[in-house]
Amino acid sequence: MRDLQLPGRSPVHAPRAMASTSHPLATSAALDILRRGGNAVDAAIAAVAVHCVVEPAMTSVGGDCFCLYAPKDSTTPIALNGSGRAPLGLSDDWLLSQGIKTIEQQSPHSVTVPTAVDAWLRLNSEHGRMGIDDILENAIYYAEKGYPVAQRVSFDFSDMAPLLSGDEDAARTFLRHGKPLAQGMMHSQPQLARTLREIAAKGRDGFYKGWVAEDILAKLKALGGQHTQEDFDTAIADYVEPIKASFRGYDVWECPPNGQGVIALLLLNMAQHFDTSDDSPITAERIHVEIEAGKLAYRDRGAVLADPRFIDVPVSQMLAPDYAKSLYGQIDMDKANNSLPPSSLPAHRHTVYVSVVDEDRNACSLINTVYNTFGSGIVAPDSGVLLQNRGMGFVVEPGHPNSVEPAKRPLHTIIPGIVAKQGKTAMSFGVMGGEYQAFGHMQFLTGMFDYGLDIQQAQDRPRFFPDPFKDQVELETTIPQSIFDALKAKGHNVTYAKKPIGGSQAIWIDPETDMLIGGSDPRKDGMAAGF
Repeated sequence: MRDLQLPGRSPVHAPRAMASTSHPLATSAALDILRRGGNAVDAAIAAVAVHCVVEPAMTSVGGDCFCLYAPKDSTTPIALNGSGRAPLGLSDDWLLSQGIKTIEQQSPHSVTVPTAVDAWLRLNSEHGRMGIDDILENAIYYAEKGYPVAQRVSFDFSDMAPLLSGDEDAARTFLRHGKPLAQGMMHSQPQLARTLREIAAKGRDGFYKGWVAEDILAKLKALGGQHTQEDFDTAIADYVEPIKASFRGYDVWECPPNGQGVIALLLLNMAQHFDTSDDSPITAERIHVEIEAGKLAYRDRGAVLADPRFIDVPVSQMLAPDYAKSLYGQIDMDKANNSLPPSSLPAHRHTVYVSVVDEDRNACSLINTVYNTFGSGIVAPDSGVLLQNRGMGFVVEPGHPNSVEPAKRPLHTIIPGIVAKQGKTAMSFGVMGGEYQAFGHMQFLTGMFDYGLDIQQAQDRPRFFPDPFKDQVELETTIPQSIFDALKAKGHNVTYAKKPIGGSQAIWIDPETDMLIGGSDPRKDGMAAGF
């Protein structure tokens, strides 16, 4: 039990159903759907759609998603890959012929074909109970009538005003008289409301055909993009075979590559060998070993992780227990290894994650993203659709695992999670924060299973992350100076983070009482709630 005299949150308990999201209005929308007879899938889609309105820096209908859905009686979650592909007309050779060696954030080439909407509709039609028109009601209402800007949302608005100013339609949509929206201001998006109504009325064709698609394609073409109607016609989410690893008696399920779930599992396999004799995970010794494990795992990520339709990703080898043991054996417990080759992939940060468990105990773990804060910063004028910049996950280098090829998916950071025991779902969880997510899955689960932290404490704990793109370890400011100094003495280039590291949500299903126990990350504006 936490010290009730200190600031913090308690875990949330509910007997029937629960949702945990990073925004109160999204959680409220999910509960509304659950009360009206929708299941976990319906509620998760409703929540994510609201996120696309009220948390636009983090996600959009013009983004991507991944989902793990665990029906009540299933022993294996259903995994859906809703990440976008490169346009059919885009390749390394074409980019290099244009003098483009790096894909920049506000470039049309950073926009892979948005696939989130197709994923939502596929999940809804094949696993949901309610119609998409009912599911989108809350999102349409907030887009039309407006929503109050929350504290973390206002922080993101103020941070990204220069990017938004670089696109006339983005500035018109997300700035007020050229200035970022402040906490408590009302904000509406009438163009996006029209788009959501079109999807509600026409389903997939409401986004991928007709005036919405024409608007998006015209905007990208005007900026020099290679996107065509054929790309939108073939923007299909795919069911994939989930992957798992065992940790402390539990099965941890992840989506396979092109996502980085395999890196989360590799880190958990390495964590099997960590010393857990300390009372707390926040010691210099424990942080050191996690940092070193993270360096090794992310080195592998940069070397081999990509779209498996284009390159053989050695998942089974990476998840072999002996391989994790060999990597752990490379860790010097007294000194930082600063000689690992740097990753050649660009860094990214942001997304939203939703966890829902319904009264039948179906569990939906759904994550939706625009990649960088406000994605590409490109907004289509008539539809109000903000477009992601997932194409920055590519490397403009022929022969690289993440080289740009037609219809290829880039390396993806977003990874929903499911924990099970003896074939029965125990928890739906996810960690936001771009590259941090795989490392965050390890930190969250080891906090619970190695140190006995409850579902909220495991999200509250101070975070740190070894940046895979430079020789630097970011520590949240809640980590004491004494630990900062001890890590520096071991050779780590440590710095205090300027922004909170990641976010998270989770719902636990108590195996003895069937009670739902939820938590939500204090680094965001959201909450867990149920009934």
